[in-house]
Amino acid sequence: MYLLYVIKPVFDSATVEQTSQLSLTSSTKTLSVGVDELKEVAYQINELGDIRFYRLTDKNGHKIGSQLFSQQLVSNGGEIKHVVDSGINYKLIVDSNNNNLVIAPKFQSVYTADSREIIARIDYPLGEEPLELDENNASFSKVAFAMDSEKAVFVAKTNDGRLIKTTLLSEDSFDYDPAFDTIFQEIEFYSKKVDEILITPDLSLAFVQSGNTISVFELDDEDNVTLKTEIKPKTTITSMALLSGSSSILIGDNKGQISQWFEVAGESGRDFQKIRSFNNSTGEVVAKIYTEQFRKSFYGVTATGTVDVFYTTSEAQLWNGKLVSNQPDAFAVSPRSDAIIVVNNNDLKIFSVHNEHPEVTWSALWNEVWYEGYAEPDYIWQSTSGTDDFEAKFSLVPISFGTIKAAFYAMLFAVPIALTAAIYTAYFMTPALRKKVKPTIELMEALPTVILGFLAGLWLAPLIESYLPAIFLMVIFLPLSTLIAALAWYKLPKELKIKIPETLAPVILIPVILVSVYFAFALSPVLELHMFGGDVRQYITNELGINFDQRNALVVGIAMGFAVIPTIFTMAEDAIFSVPRHLTSGSLALGATQWQTLIKVVLLTASPGIFSALMMGLGRAVGETMIVLMATGNTPILDWSIFQGMRTLAANIAVEMPESEVGSSHYRILFLAAFVLFVFTFVVNTLAEFIRQRLRDKYSSL
Repeated sequence: MYLLYVIKPVFDSATVEQTSQLSLTSSTKTLSVGVDELKEVAYQINELGDIRFYRLTDKNGHKIGSQLFSQQLVSNGGEIKHVVDSGINYKLIVDSNNNNLVIAPKFQSVYTADSREIIARIDYPLGEEPLELDENNASFSKVAFAMDSEKAVFVAKTNDGRLIKTTLLSEDSFDYDPAFDTIFQEIEFYSKKVDEILITPDLSLAFVQSGNTISVFELDDEDNVTLKTEIKPKTTITSMALLSGSSSILIGDNKGQISQWFEVAGESGRDFQKIRSFNNSTGEVVAKIYTEQFRKSFYGVTATGTVDVFYTTSEAQLWNGKLVSNQPDAFAVSPRSDAIIVVNNNDLKIFSVHNEHPEVTWSALWNEVWYEGYAEPDYIWQSTSGTDDFEAKFSLVPISFGTIKAAFYAMLFAVPIALTAAIYTAYFMTPALRKKVKPTIELMEALPTVILGFLAGLWLAPLIESYLPAIFLMVIFLPLSTLIAALAWYKLPKELKIKIPETLAPVILIPVILVSVYFAFALSPVLELHMFGGDVRQYITNELGINFDQRNALVVGIAMGFAVIPTIFTMAEDAIFSVPRHLTSGSLALGATQWQTLIKVVLLTASPGIFSALMMGLGRAVGETMIVLMATGNTPILDWSIFQGMRTLAANIAVEMPESEVGSSHYRILFLAAFVLFVFTFVVNTLAEFIRQRLRDKYSSL
């Protein structure tokens, strides 16, 4: 119940609710709005060049909607023609006098003894003087800009028909010194009309829309701007926007769809492809697309005021509804993506958005997802990265597969050894030797798995890598030497056999096995030199095309197999030894051999217990953490290769839970992984109990 309690919020639907509304003090058309992180102060930039800050709460005796302060951004009676956003912090103001100014509305929390006050101000990262963005001082019909702490890039279509790029390079950093060098460039572009221009936040690409064609230009070269490619959707473009992360562009069309495009590597290089589409709930044309700053969510707004909220990677429609009666004059998403600000008919409305886990859906968790930068859809688990614009990838398929793979190889190693040992110990071994062997093997179960994992990772893995042919030679040598030893024992004269105590007969195999292991390791370098060119690892990688990891499934199978063997051996041996003696005696009395009695009487009668032993061993293998954690590369991949590693559900939880933020999507999905592990073991144990009961009912009459 607690697991479900933690998991449930991940699948809650998004909600959008109006929290406040205020009437603006100016009736002039609003061009841009914004809000601070705490949603206590909002600002408005109107057509006359005023920026006004309003209180959204009644803290400290202030009235909701009261004006904090205002400032004039345009001089000489001009009006604002363009307001262009670059992220949340920066805005380019272009007025009717061809003055260009970059501002950054800032908010600061000031604390007193018993209260907190939000102080608003306006910074000028490129200086308070108007910027010269065109050598010819022409006015702009369309303009876009983006900047970071050291560089600002402007791309504009001038009214005299030129497409220009202007770069401002800081001498140090715009954060400390607004001084800069200016580089003017003209871009070869022959279309007379430009409908929209966008620049990626990393300043590397510019998207220029002209009609139904989007030209993509590379901006990295300060000497020459080159055309990278062209995007030509089959429908009419009505709007476009850049998704966070600088990789994807969203394109709205005349059919009410919004499509996501990003670069995909192909035979002829990287090119933009249409990846997925989102349908507007009403089928209306999307007039404007607004994206979140740090996530892959976006808002599609129609001319009638209908808003649809989507998340690209999960391909989910999170919410839809009508916020206002027509297309808003201005629309903005709060810095924390927990609110939206809408200005319509001179009213500023604040809507609270509850959308904490948009990236999580059943489809995204269990189906292939096409992530940005990947050549095709895939199952990927990668929860963290070193960059802020990284998108977490939460597919549970690789780690669920890793759990099954680890358990499979462990059982493949453990089951034959444990069952044959249990059969021999319970049915053939002398009571005196059994009293020593059985407690010894049971004592193995008390070994801490962290010790087994430590030995597997630091000793066994390098040993297997250095003597890989020896491992496969032992698969041949050990059973062969055992058969030869058995044949030699069979051929011994009876007089000699009588002199050897019966309890020592199995012990004779120990030196035989040790000699076989020695010869396997001794022949390994010779075999590696003559058959694999001196390096079997390079042969596997280069000749067979199979990746080889030092800590792989072979290491895990052996190490975890040793941990599982005592569990299976103990329960299976008890089940076989508990078969009533009168059954075996009766079978032998009727003329059956020991082997016939074993196969047709003993094993059938003990089958419920043997099956339970196997299921207990499987449960131990599935839930094992430390051995898998220390003996594999913890790579969440889908590959049955015995030379590749894996990551299991249990190991993944152990590795990532200490680093996950409480309440985050990552945190809750780790609980979901625990729930999947719980369900898996519960289903397996339930089926095992059902089968055990059927076997018990079937053979109880023997």
